[in-house]
Amino acid sequence: MYPDNFKYTKEHEWILVEGDTGTIGITDHAQHELGDIVYVDLPKAGTVVEQGKTLGSVESVKAVSDIYSPVSGEVVESNTELTAAPERLNSDPHGTAWLVKIKLSDPSQLAGLLSAADYKAYLGE
Repeated sequence: MYPDNFKYTKEHEWILVEGDTGTIGITDHAQHELGDIVYVDLPKAGTVVEQGKTLGSVESVKAVSDIYSPVSGEVVESNTELTAAPERLNSDPHGTAWLVKIKLSDPSQLAGLLSAADYKAYLGE
């Protein structure tokens, strides 16, 4: 359920790094806890984000939740398809429903993130 090639945060975000770019999303656990997602607010390309700081938000029928960036960098792409179909986060949070792609400014930050096994242990699975 949690891909081994992803890194995870305790705030329930994931990142998949390819070269100097990281694709970021929310975990299956996060979407399950949120319930039916109805709106996603994402930063535009060119926005600089800091590790641990808010990069956007997800609104569900239950609540609005901030999304925290697992790493620092510059947003190079936002998943605009989620604007029209935010419910994709409920059906494919680790695939087509990624949130943003970021050019990493400090790849060493990845060392502080959780592996899939560590994340599952954190969840108590």
